[in-house]
Amino acid sequence: MPEHARTSALALLCALLALSVFAVVRETQGPVGAFLLGGFLVVPALLPLRGLVRRDRRVYAWATLCIAPHFVYALTELVANPALRGVAVAMLFTALALMVALVAYLRLTRPR
Repeated sequence: MPEHARTSALALLCALLALSVFAVVRETQGPVGAFLLGGFLVVPALLPLRGLVRRDRRVYAWATLCIAPHFVYALTELVANPALRGVAVAMLFTALALMVALVAYLRLTRPR
């Protein structure tokens, strides 16, 4: 069962990264905006990737914090930008599902 949570977390992280790249490509007009938005969305999602693959419980714990920029961006775009509302909803639900998968892995693999 922990393997299902781990696989789900990795798949959802990849989906969140794909949505982030799509939002950066679709939203920005210049290289500076793409660099800043990419740094805000893509870099925090890449930080825990190595530890998630290695099954490090501590990384699963702090990886939940790396999802916060995606929540902020998705909620902001959901309210302020009707053109990007579909991407924002997808990013919000993917980030929420990733949070659930990370916490599920931690609960399933806790030491007894």
